[in-house]
Amino acid sequence: MTIDNTTHQDHRIAFTGKGGEYFRIWIVNLALTLLTLGIYSAWAKVRRLQYFYRNTALAGGSFDYHGDPLAILKGRLIGVLMLLVYNVSTGLSTTLAVAVLIVLAAVFPWLLQRSLCFKLNNSSYRGLRFRFDGGTGDAYRVFLLWPLLGYLSLGLLTPLAHRRIKAYQHNNSRYGATPFAFDVGAGAFYNVYIKMALMLAAMLVLPAILVVGLGGIPLLAMFNDAPMPRQQQFQMIGILVMLILAFYLLAFLVIGPWFAARMQNLVWNGTSLGQHGFSSEVTARGLLVIYLTNFLGILLTLGLFKPYADIRLAKYRLEHMTLLAVGDLDGFVADQRQRVDATGEETAEVFDLDISF
Repeated sequence: MTIDNTTHQDHRIAFTGKGGEYFRIWIVNLALTLLTLGIYSAWAKVRRLQYFYRNTALAGGSFDYHGDPLAILKGRLIGVLMLLVYNVSTGLSTTLAVAVLIVLAAVFPWLLQRSLCFKLNNSSYRGLRFRFDGGTGDAYRVFLLWPLLGYLSLGLLTPLAHRRIKAYQHNNSRYGATPFAFDVGAGAFYNVYIKMALMLAAMLVLPAILVVGLGGIPLLAMFNDAPMPRQQQFQMIGILVMLILAFYLLAFLVIGPWFAARMQNLVWNGTSLGQHGFSSEVTARGLLVIYLTNFLGILLTLGLFKPYADIRLAKYRLEHMTLLAVGDLDGFVADQRQRVDATGEETAEVFDLDISF
């Protein structure tokens, strides 16, 4: 969306959450979840989201989360039951397992649609609710048909499937009475995915070169059934395992933040709310530093750094986003409230299912 620079006001998102504050919430949530065998996890999620929402500010106003823990618990019980049924069926019969998998695939898009409704309808800004109006039929197309086409096309249609999912989410969301809009072409998604594929290919080539440098000839001999001492075989297997682990670690620490940064910028720079636009300026380098230091912190503290890592990541991603408001934002919010009240719309309509964690 093109915004006239002479008329819009930039409102950068601010995040005031602190690691020490969130650590106290996190450790209590963890302890009670373990003591209740996971039942408290629904209440833990509400406390966690309320902390993050209430510490996110935009133009002097804050967000809030109103989810019902019992609804979340019900959704999670359904998810656990689905997983349990599938695991039991795999031990009984392959045919039964395939049949159960088909049934689960048929139900899953509906569950995702309900979960999106629950999340947005229980989110608010300045006391006014967001809303999700996506239809069930569209949910089956974007969450089942398009991913299936991406799989059958050996990944060639995956960027298009990803674009359809984001369009479904953003085009069916609204704040008050004003809908969001998503305007990003498929070419932009293919551009990101092609670059990511090239990066992955480069990372696959580097381990191959390293294998040759560390003893590729003996390794090839092992695969060709040539005589090789057992100790040398173990050494070659150890090298392969270490290279595979290094590849996945590099993919997580390098390609992960690169893809996350590019996708956040692509999606939000192409999203608008009525006449207002958004700007996202997350950098791959910035996310890489956050990911790497968070990973080291969690590793060195045996997981106790996790709440601090969550705060650091949320702060970076949120504070690199800006709302490009056309005109007075206070007037816009007041107008949304009046329009909702005038139509008598119930913005807090109950969608009592949430399967997300």
